[in-house]
Amino acid sequence: MNPSSALSDFLRTRRARLRPEDVDLPDYGGRRRVAGLRREELAHLAGVSVDYYTRLEQGRVGNPSDAVLDAVARALRLAPDESGHLHRLARPTGRTPHPAPARQQPRPSLLRLLEQLDHTPAVVMGHRMDVLAWNRAAAALFGDYGALPEEDRNIARITFLDPTSRELYADWTACARENVAFLHLEAGRRPDDPRLATLVGQLCLASEEFRQMWADHPVADKTSGHKLFHHPVVGLLDLTYDTLRPADDPDQALVTYTADPDTPSDDALRLLLSWAASR
Repeated sequence: MNPSSALSDFLRTRRARLRPEDVDLPDYGGRRRVAGLRREELAHLAGVSVDYYTRLEQGRVGNPSDAVLDAVARALRLAPDESGHLHRLARPTGRTPHPAPARQQPRPSLLRLLEQLDHTPAVVMGHRMDVLAWNRAAAALFGDYGALPEEDRNIARITFLDPTSRELYADWTACARENVAFLHLEAGRRPDDPRLATLVGQLCLASEEFRQMWADHPVADKTSGHKLFHHPVVGLLDLTYDTLRPADDPDQALVTYTADPDTPSDDALRLLLSWAASR
């Protein structure tokens, strides 16, 4: 993954999503050749010259200052995750020089936590979205990861290439885009990770939807939120997911799924776990 092209793609897609009225600029009418703000409008908002911004967008500025990048981030109305992504893409010298291991091993302390969560679906997820470990409750919710080859135990790969995921996730598109956003975030952190680059390349070739979402360049961390499931055994489940990362090892995380107490989803989750235990 080329950092310069990634920076260009990111800035162009973010500029394209803004209209003059979004940033309090006058729109004098006339047809625009491309969607979104013009480069000169963005340069004006960021307080830099058009030439400088053009070179930045083309990846031809060697070491832009934090102040300039912060100004561009404000002009583009970037979210915090997006702003951090911009800094990493524009200043590659800050990246970790050592390549990531070919296959992560689950942290022992996370495995111990996983064993204690009998009634909570949970997985240990690596930074490439590999499923490194899971409990019985997670297998009841998502399916048995153990039945898959190790290289296929990847959340993004399953989401885009396994047809059953479209039936399981009530809002498949939102879940799929969330996965792409996380992979983009990791690609900015690890441009020299060959396993991550291979995953992205394979998904681009195998899925037109992934290719389109990747080209849109969404960026967001996986933290917490809600997911709706249409489970084939118990029906609708409205679950909250939380991503718990060790402070000294943020490259893997324990992701848990819980239901609000005394709700139909809580009852359905209990029923699902009871069904799974009886099998």
